[in-house]
Amino acid sequence: MKKINLLILLACALQACESTNKKQDSNSLLPSDSAAVCHNGSIPSRFASLVNQGDSLQRIQGKDEVEMVYIPGGLFRMGSDAFEDAKPIHEVRVSPFYMDAHEVTNAQYAAFVKATGYVTVAERPLDPKEFPGVDPAMLVPGSAVFAAPANVEGLQNHLQWWRYVPDANWRQPEGLGSSIVGKENHPVTQLAYQDAEAYAKWAGKRLPTEAEWEFAAKAGKHMNETYYWGNEKLEDGKWLANIYQGKFPLKNMKEDGYETTAPVKSYPANAYGLYDMEGNVWEWCSDFYRPDYYGESAKDNPKGPKDSYDPQEPGAVKRVQRGGSFLCNDEYCERYKAGSRGKGEVNSPTNNVGFRCVVDI
Repeated sequence: MKKINLLILLACALQACESTNKKQDSNSLLPSDSAAVCHNGSIPSRFASLVNQGDSLQRIQGKDEVEMVYIPGGLFRMGSDAFEDAKPIHEVRVSPFYMDAHEVTNAQYAAFVKATGYVTVAERPLDPKEFPGVDPAMLVPGSAVFAAPANVEGLQNHLQWWRYVPDANWRQPEGLGSSIVGKENHPVTQLAYQDAEAYAKWAGKRLPTEAEWEFAAKAGKHMNETYYWGNEKLEDGKWLANIYQGKFPLKNMKEDGYETTAPVKSYPANAYGLYDMEGNVWEWCSDFYRPDYYGESAKDNPKGPKDSYDPQEPGAVKRVQRGGSFLCNDEYCERYKAGSRGKGEVNSPTNNVGFRCVVDI
């Protein structure tokens, strides 16, 4: 069921939903920047031989013809003292793997859909049986889209800037009239978890665990810095990630050059050759989300808890999202910072969530 999408639909169309979310500071147990709020078995390898690119990075190319980089694996300290659900910081060891150099793009996803005929969650009809009491005429395919309001009364109610938009999907991320034409190299968005997983399986890959994701983001050289690249937000006056500048959610000043998504590889890569490990779009990870999981996490190749639990929405099934998005900012949501975690209801796509893939060695 599209639980979060339905909430937005009811709020906008029926005016019958009141948000119970409270503004969370950076020490909250509940991440405030996830798909709903701030916008949160191995596969057989089908890869060609290693290609030497003339540098120290080992790279391969997958079935989807996208560059992947070698992540050496090893022991690292995972988590952050700045976020309650990222505590305690704990030692984790991950095995080597390959990871997409950048987020999956619109062009990549279009090739997958052309090859398979796959229909995403946001494009599928809604079953009236799953939404008793709602006018069936209101149950049209669509998804959640960020829209800057003319004014805002506090930051407690995220429905002030999120709305359910009929016909919003990966092909037209903001609804009718929008398009990915000219944005083929932007990260694909408006995908539910199963949509990302389906692509990964088609490409002979899988979605990363959040331990793999964080290890790759830290690139073997960062430990306790504020950001995955260090402690300074800017480098020589230049932005290193696509996040929100200005007064959220009213006015994005676009100091980093972009109001919504940026083309992949718009900002410098990390030491492993990975792009956009902070900002641009949230990235689905394979782990179920629980805010208390780090206290019992396995040390070797943790894959997350057996099930999902979010005290904010106990009945929702959520997976971890990592890296933050173009909506992240220090005023409202800081979940793009190093070691932090996001979360997303698995059947609720938005226009600030995407993914990248990994493959086992």
